[in-house]
Amino acid sequence: MPHLLTRFARGTVAYQEAYQQFAEELYRTNILSDPWLYGEERFLLEPILLSDSELQALYAAAEAIGQAYHELAQLVWQQPTYLDTFFHLTPYQKLMWLTSGGSWHFIARLDVFQEKGGGIKICEMNSDTPSGEAEAVLLNKLLHPFAPGTLDPNTQLEPAFMTALQVAYQAEANRPKATPTVGIIYPTDLPEDLSMILLYKSWFEKQGFKVVLGSPFNLHKTAEALCLFSQPVDIVIRHYKTDWWGERQPIWHDEEEYLDPYPMHRELLAILEAEEAGQAVVLNPFGAVLTQNKLSMAFFWAHLSAFSPDTQAAIKAYIPPTYRLADMSIDTLLCEQEKWVLKSDYGCEGQEVIIGKFVTPEMWKLSLEQAIKEHWIVQHFFEAQPLAAGGIANFGVYLIGGKACGLYTRVSGGATDYTTPCAAVFITSSL
Repeated sequence: MPHLLTRFARGTVAYQEAYQQFAEELYRTNILSDPWLYGEERFLLEPILLSDSELQALYAAAEAIGQAYHELAQLVWQQPTYLDTFFHLTPYQKLMWLTSGGSWHFIARLDVFQEKGGGIKICEMNSDTPSGEAEAVLLNKLLHPFAPGTLDPNTQLEPAFMTALQVAYQAEANRPKATPTVGIIYPTDLPEDLSMILLYKSWFEKQGFKVVLGSPFNLHKTAEALCLFSQPVDIVIRHYKTDWWGERQPIWHDEEEYLDPYPMHRELLAILEAEEAGQAVVLNPFGAVLTQNKLSMAFFWAHLSAFSPDTQAAIKAYIPPTYRLADMSIDTLLCEQEKWVLKSDYGCEGQEVIIGKFVTPEMWKLSLEQAIKEHWIVQHFFEAQPLAAGGIANFGVYLIGGKACGLYTRVSGGATDYTTPCAAVFITSSL
């Protein structure tokens, strides 16, 4: 079982002084600038120690489920009627999928937990716009000197990322260049993932690549190239969610309508046409619109026999039983509240993940009544193994090209959300 290497008790003067010193080091990275969030410490100074066998078990589970998603993508590519009959994708979401050729993966992050009593569970995967890379890499780098005799697993993230990017670029570009220009597309009005954008930018510039930052609204296409502002770009790092490129749909009956629910028609066509012409390589591919949809986890269980024997075993071992809300009895869910978790199709942690065990019966009933069923799944709740020092570790395992190569770990007392503090993870042979 993993445990925390405790040097100072949290809340003591010594810990606060150590955290202030850590915060100053964090500022000096010129990438991470938010050691506190809403007045609370955003990082833990006590790293989590795992044995190599524990790490390999987490990695093996993540890779097996990554393979499951790959098989799912192939199945749906061969039987596109599922886009309507099972996933209920919108016209522009189907456009993204059907122009992808079934390609969905460059980098993903899977939320992996050690289960109480043994075993591993994976409750979801972000294959669209996975974040946390800056926190994972820099937190480990800053704290590793204080954990002698251990290995830092996140040193593998940058070389794996850059190698996979070069492989994809060389394979897909019409005329690959020695030093391509990279455009990073992200929601420039939201600061949450700016540290990740800056980390990526530093990786690219280290290789001599030119980097341009902007939002989808800054894209346009000429006859020769895809441009971000006036700069032609060869590689697009797409950190703008697929469901934001398409039609914006409400997921609650009592939800206010979006002020701008329409798809980003001009911008989406520009990037898709450039990709089709080999003028730009887009990572992650737009095929992630399918795998990011949490109904994928219900598809695993509804069509279990369609998968390979190894993948069937992985689904049963690692993915909690998951079903579309539309296929479930509301009365059953009301009676078995503590057994279930309610999740929206493209939602993030927080308001669009309702854990029955952690809410009142009134809130659970209201959530089930107001949820637009086609956009929701329910998943079996599982008990995660607490750390020795308290809290539940959500091991966010990164996959790049299907291979595990690092962890973004957060420790919470309940559900994981944006405010959950991050912890470094190191590997030791002494456990």
